[in-house]
Amino acid sequence: MIRDYEDFKKYVFQTTSIDLNAYKERQMKRRIDALIARNKFDGYDSYSKALTSDKVLLDEFVNYLTINVSEFYRNPALWKTLEDVILPDLINKFGENLKIWSAACSTGDEPYSLAMVLAKKIPLKKIKIIATDIDDQVLQKAKDGVYGNASVKGLPQDLLNKYFEKMGDRFYKISDEIKNCVEFKKSNLLKDPYPTGCHLIVCRNVVIYFTEEAKHDIYYKFNKSLVNGGCLFVGNTEQIINHKDLGYDFDQLFFYRKVKEL
Repeated sequence: MIRDYEDFKKYVFQTTSIDLNAYKERQMKRRIDALIARNKFDGYDSYSKALTSDKVLLDEFVNYLTINVSEFYRNPALWKTLEDVILPDLINKFGENLKIWSAACSTGDEPYSLAMVLAKKIPLKKIKIIATDIDDQVLQKAKDGVYGNASVKGLPQDLLNKYFEKMGDRFYKISDEIKNCVEFKKSNLLKDPYPTGCHLIVCRNVVIYFTEEAKHDIYYKFNKSLVNGGCLFVGNTEQIINHKDLGYDFDQLFFYRKVKEL
Protein backbone atom coordinates (compact mmCIF):
# COMPACT_ATOMS: atom_id res chain seq x y z
CA MET A 1 0.00 0.00 0.00
CA ILE A 2 1.23 3.50 -0.82
CA ARG A 3 0.61 5.54 2.30
CA ASP A 4 2.24 8.90 1.62
CA TYR A 5 4.29 10.99 -0.78
CA GLU A 6 7.53 9.21 0.17
CA ASP A 7 5.99 5.87 -0.83
CA PHE A 8 4.61 7.45 -4.00
CA LYS A 9 8.06 8.73 -5.01
CA LYS A 10 9.42 5.17 -4.72
CA TYR A 11 6.53 3.84 -6.82
CA VAL A 12 7.13 6.47 -9.52
CA PHE A 13 10.83 5.64 -9.69
CA GLN A 14 10.13 1.89 -9.99
CA THR A 15 7.47 2.49 -12.66
CA THR A 16 8.95 5.27 -14.77
CA SER A 17 12.64 5.66 -13.68
CA ILE A 18 11.84 9.30 -12.85
CA ASP A 19 13.47 10.23 -9.54
CA LEU A 20 11.17 12.75 -7.85
CA ASN A 21 13.80 13.28 -5.14
CA ALA A 22 15.72 15.33 -7.71
CA TYR A 23 12.84 17.81 -8.10
CA LYS A 24 12.00 20.67 -5.76
CA GLU A 25 9.66 18.88 -3.37
CA ARG A 26 7.07 21.50 -2.45
CA GLN A 27 6.56 22.51 -6.04
CA MET A 28 6.33 18.97 -7.41
CA LYS A 29 4.13 17.62 -4.60
CA ARG A 30 1.70 20.48 -5.13
CA ARG A 31 1.52 19.71 -8.86
CA ILE A 32 0.95 15.99 -8.27
CA ASP A 33 -1.66 16.56 -5.55
CA ALA A 34 -3.53 18.88 -7.92
CA LEU A 35 -3.41 16.27 -10.70
CA ILE A 36 -4.72 13.52 -8.38
CA ALA A 37 -7.60 15.74 -7.26
CA ARG A 38 -8.39 16.75 -10.84
CA ASN A 39 -8.63 13.09 -11.83
CA LYS A 40 -10.94 12.48 -8.84
CA PHE A 41 -8.77 9.98 -6.97
CA ASP A 42 -8.77 9.99 -3.17
CA GLY A 43 -5.01 9.71 -2.68
CA TYR A 44 -1.67 8.26 -3.72
CA ASP A 45 -2.66 4.61 -3.30
CA SER A 46 -5.74 4.64 -5.54
CA TYR A 47 -3.97 6.83 -8.10
CA SER A 48 -0.95 4.48 -8.19
CA LYS A 49 -3.20 1.47 -8.78
CA ALA A 50 -4.88 3.30 -11.66
CA LEU A 51 -1.50 4.26 -13.15
CA THR A 52 -0.41 0.62 -13.03
CA SER A 53 -3.44 -0.60 -14.97
CA ASP A 54 -4.05 2.32 -17.35
CA LYS A 55 -1.28 3.20 -19.83
CA VAL A 56 -3.10 6.29 -21.10
CA LEU A 57 -3.30 7.64 -17.55
CA LEU A 58 0.37 6.80 -16.98
CA ASP A 59 1.40 8.61 -20.17
CA GLU A 60 -0.63 11.64 -19.09
CA PHE A 61 1.09 11.56 -15.70
CA VAL A 62 4.61 11.44 -17.19
CA ASN A 63 3.72 14.22 -19.61
CA TYR A 64 2.41 16.37 -16.76
CA LEU A 65 5.38 15.56 -14.57
CA THR A 66 7.99 16.61 -17.08
CA ILE A 67 6.49 20.12 -17.46
CA ASN A 68 6.57 20.47 -21.24
CA VAL A 69 6.44 24.14 -22.08
CA SER A 70 8.18 25.07 -25.31
CA GLU A 71 8.02 27.35 -28.32
CA PHE A 72 10.14 28.20 -31.33
CA TYR A 73 12.79 30.89 -30.89
CA ARG A 74 11.93 31.38 -27.22
CA ASN A 75 13.57 34.61 -25.99
CA PRO A 76 14.54 35.95 -29.46
CA ALA A 77 17.38 38.14 -28.19
CA LEU A 78 19.23 35.04 -26.96
CA TRP A 79 18.77 33.28 -30.29
CA LYS A 80 20.21 36.40 -31.94
CA THR A 81 23.27 36.11 -29.67
CA LEU A 82 23.56 32.44 -30.64
CA GLU A 83 23.34 33.33 -34.33
CA ASP A 84 25.63 36.38 -34.35
CA VAL A 85 28.22 35.55 -31.69
CA ILE A 86 28.29 31.95 -30.45
CA LEU A 87 27.83 29.94 -33.66
CA PRO A 88 30.35 31.95 -35.74
CA ASP A 89 32.91 31.43 -32.98
CA LEU A 90 32.22 27.68 -32.74
CA ILE A 91 32.38 27.28 -36.52
CA ASN A 92 35.64 29.24 -36.62
CA LYS A 93 37.14 27.04 -33.88
CA PHE A 94 35.78 23.62 -34.78
CA GLY A 95 34.63 23.77 -38.40
CA GLU A 96 31.19 23.11 -39.85
CA ASN A 97 30.70 19.57 -38.53
CA LEU A 98 29.50 20.62 -35.10
CA LYS A 99 28.07 18.10 -32.64
CA ILE A 100 25.03 19.68 -31.01
CA TRP A 101 22.80 18.29 -28.26
CA SER A 102 19.38 19.68 -27.38
CA ALA A 103 18.79 18.23 -23.90
CA ALA A 104 15.22 17.96 -22.59
CA CYS A 105 14.02 19.00 -26.03
CA SER A 106 10.27 18.68 -25.29
CA THR A 107 8.13 18.93 -28.46
CA GLY A 108 11.08 19.73 -30.73
CA ASP A 109 10.65 23.49 -31.01
CA GLU A 110 14.18 24.07 -29.72
CA PRO A 111 16.22 21.64 -31.85
CA TYR A 112 14.28 22.66 -34.96
CA SER A 113 14.99 26.33 -34.12
CA LEU A 114 18.66 25.37 -33.84
CA ALA A 115 18.60 23.71 -37.25
CA MET A 116 17.02 26.77 -38.88
CA VAL A 117 19.55 29.15 -37.35
CA LEU A 118 22.45 26.86 -38.26
CA ALA A 119 21.20 26.64 -41.84
CA LYS A 120 22.10 30.32 -42.22
CA LYS A 121 25.74 29.40 -41.54
CA ILE A 122 26.33 25.91 -42.93
CA PRO A 123 24.72 23.56 -45.47
CA LEU A 124 21.67 21.65 -44.21
CA LYS A 125 23.28 18.30 -45.06
CA LYS A 126 26.03 19.03 -42.51
CA ILE A 127 23.63 19.79 -39.64
CA LYS A 128 23.22 16.92 -37.16
CA ILE A 129 21.47 17.65 -33.87
CA ILE A 130 20.83 15.08 -31.13
CA ALA A 131 17.60 15.88 -29.27
CA THR A 132 16.61 13.99 -26.12
CA ASP A 133 13.70 13.96 -23.72
CA ILE A 134 12.28 11.63 -21.08
CA ASP A 135 8.71 11.79 -22.38
CA ASP A 136 7.62 9.48 -25.23
CA GLN A 137 4.56 11.60 -26.01
CA VAL A 138 6.46 14.82 -26.64
CA LEU A 139 9.11 12.97 -28.65
CA GLN A 140 6.39 11.63 -30.94
CA LYS A 141 4.96 15.14 -31.32
CA ALA A 142 8.45 16.40 -32.17
CA LYS A 143 8.88 13.72 -34.83
CA ASP A 144 5.46 14.57 -36.30
CA GLY A 145 6.54 18.22 -36.62
CA VAL A 146 3.08 19.81 -36.51
CA TYR A 147 2.66 22.93 -34.36
CA GLY A 148 -0.07 25.37 -33.40
CA ASN A 149 0.02 29.14 -33.83
CA ALA A 150 1.18 29.69 -30.23
CA SER A 151 4.33 27.60 -30.78
CA VAL A 152 5.53 29.58 -33.80
CA LYS A 153 4.42 33.08 -32.76
CA GLY A 154 7.97 34.19 -31.88
CA LEU A 155 9.60 32.77 -35.00
CA PRO A 156 10.96 35.31 -37.51
CA GLN A 157 8.61 35.52 -40.48
CA ASP A 158 11.31 34.60 -43.01
CA LEU A 159 11.97 31.29 -41.23
CA LEU A 160 8.26 30.57 -40.91
CA ASN A 161 7.75 31.17 -44.63
CA LYS A 162 10.80 29.17 -45.65
CA TYR A 163 10.51 26.06 -43.50
CA PHE A 164 6.80 25.62 -42.66
CA GLU A 165 3.70 24.61 -44.57
CA LYS A 166 0.45 26.14 -43.30
CA MET A 167 -2.25 23.60 -42.46
CA GLY A 168 -5.59 25.38 -42.21
CA ASP A 169 -5.90 28.36 -39.87
CA ARG A 170 -4.30 26.92 -36.75
CA PHE A 171 -1.40 24.63 -37.60
CA TYR A 172 1.98 24.57 -39.32
CA LYS A 173 4.01 21.57 -40.46
CA ILE A 174 7.79 21.83 -40.48
CA SER A 175 9.68 20.86 -43.62
CA ASP A 176 11.38 17.49 -44.03
CA GLU A 177 14.70 19.21 -44.78
CA ILE A 178 14.73 20.58 -41.21
CA LYS A 179 13.30 17.39 -39.68
CA ASN A 180 16.12 15.41 -41.25
CA CYS A 181 18.69 17.48 -39.33
CA VAL A 182 17.46 16.24 -35.96
CA GLU A 183 17.67 12.78 -34.37
CA PHE A 184 15.26 12.33 -31.45
CA LYS A 185 16.03 9.87 -28.66
CA LYS A 186 14.51 9.05 -25.28
CA SER A 187 16.85 9.86 -22.40
CA ASN A 188 16.67 10.72 -18.72
CA LEU A 189 19.05 13.53 -17.71
CA LEU A 190 19.15 12.23 -14.15
CA LYS A 191 20.34 8.71 -14.90
CA ASP A 192 21.21 7.95 -18.54
CA PRO A 193 24.65 8.40 -20.18
CA TYR A 194 25.31 11.76 -21.83
CA PRO A 195 26.67 12.21 -25.37
CA THR A 196 30.36 13.09 -25.56
CA GLY A 197 32.37 15.41 -27.78
CA CYS A 198 29.64 18.07 -27.97
CA HIS A 199 30.46 21.55 -29.26
CA LEU A 200 27.14 23.04 -28.15
CA ILE A 201 24.61 21.88 -25.55
CA VAL A 202 21.25 23.61 -25.32
CA CYS A 203 19.31 22.93 -22.11
CA ARG A 204 16.85 25.70 -21.29
CA ASN A 205 14.20 26.19 -18.60
CA VAL A 206 14.53 22.63 -17.31
CA VAL A 207 16.92 22.51 -14.37
CA ILE A 208 14.93 25.24 -12.57
CA TYR A 209 12.62 22.41 -11.42
CA PHE A 210 15.46 20.38 -9.88
CA THR A 211 17.11 20.49 -6.47
CA GLU A 212 20.47 22.25 -6.12
CA GLU A 213 22.21 18.87 -5.84
CA ALA A 214 20.60 17.59 -9.05
CA LYS A 215 21.46 20.85 -10.87
CA HIS A 216 25.10 20.58 -9.82
CA ASP A 217 25.25 16.99 -11.07
CA ILE A 218 23.71 17.92 -14.45
CA TYR A 219 26.04 20.88 -15.01
CA TYR A 220 28.99 18.69 -14.01
CA LYS A 221 27.98 16.05 -16.57
CA PHE A 222 27.41 18.72 -19.23
CA ASN A 223 31.03 19.76 -18.68
CA LYS A 224 32.13 16.18 -19.32
CA SER A 225 30.01 16.13 -22.51
CA LEU A 226 31.49 19.30 -23.97
CA VAL A 227 34.81 19.62 -25.74
CA ASN A 228 37.14 22.30 -24.38
CA GLY A 229 35.89 25.60 -25.78
CA GLY A 230 32.39 24.18 -26.25
CA CYS A 231 29.36 26.14 -25.09
CA LEU A 232 26.34 25.54 -22.84
CA PHE A 233 23.20 27.59 -23.61
CA VAL A 234 20.76 27.82 -20.69
CA GLY A 235 17.36 29.42 -20.14
CA ASN A 236 16.73 33.06 -19.37
CA THR A 237 15.62 32.17 -15.81
CA GLU A 238 18.80 30.19 -15.11
CA GLN A 239 22.24 31.26 -13.99
CA ILE A 240 25.05 28.94 -12.94
CA ILE A 241 26.20 30.73 -9.81
CA ASN A 242 29.24 28.48 -9.23
CA HIS A 243 30.14 28.19 -12.93
CA LYS A 244 33.89 28.56 -12.32
CA ASP A 245 33.88 25.59 -9.93
CA LEU A 246 32.16 23.55 -12.62
CA GLY A 247 34.75 24.35 -15.29
CA TYR A 248 32.87 27.10 -17.16
CA ASP A 249 33.64 30.69 -18.00
CA PHE A 250 30.85 33.25 -18.42
CA ASP A 251 30.70 34.05 -22.13
CA GLN A 252 27.53 35.97 -23.03
CA LEU A 253 24.39 36.28 -20.93
CA PHE A 254 23.08 32.69 -20.47
CA PHE A 255 25.96 31.19 -22.45
CA TYR A 256 28.75 29.37 -20.61
CA ARG A 257 32.04 28.27 -22.18
CA LYS A 258 33.84 25.14 -21.01
CA VAL A 259 37.36 26.17 -20.07
CA LYS A 260 38.63 23.18 -18.11
CA GLU A 261 38.08 19.45 -17.62
CA LEU A 262 36.79 18.32 -14.26
